[in-house]
Amino acid sequence: MEGDGLLGTVLKGAAAGIVATWVLDRLDWAMWDAEASERRAETRRARPGGLDPAHVAANRIAGAFGKELNPPQPHPLGLALHYAFATTPTIAYAVLRHRYPAVAAGGGALFGLAATLVEDEGMNPLLGLAAPPQDYPWQDHARSVAAHLALGLVAEGVLRALDGPAGEPRRLAA
Repeated sequence: MEGDGLLGTVLKGAAAGIVATWVLDRLDWAMWDAEASERRAETRRARPGGLDPAHVAANRIAGAFGKELNPPQPHPLGLALHYAFATTPTIAYAVLRHRYPAVAAGGGALFGLAATLVEDEGMNPLLGLAAPPQDYPWQDHARSVAAHLALGLVAEGVLRALDGPAGEPRRLAA
């Protein structure tokens, strides 16, 4: 709704991020379950400690405090970090789409593609939360693109629903 202000837009972005991450997970796990066991084994071997990036981060945080997560994955801290890793850029997206409507190009698809490129292919390997992209089977990259496209499309859909009847991003007051 017009006049939500920055806080309202941030809250909408957080809600959209949570819903979109939930959908991303459902799609990602369905595709993971459909993959050949050999591909899943390749992925596990490539991952640091066999863990997904959020759980690598969670275990590092626990280790910094002299603690050990049990089990190392899945663990509530890892799941919370996973949602935070996806929700934080969705909040930024929610704000930016109001200021620069072109950001919402493709109904959120551009955001989803950017998320997979920046996070999965860029930041995770750079921070040591994942192996270099070339260490993973191509199916991992395809699954990531599909899941993050879903994230972007769902995030945009939730944001439009929360924006009200017009469903289009509006400029925030300067």
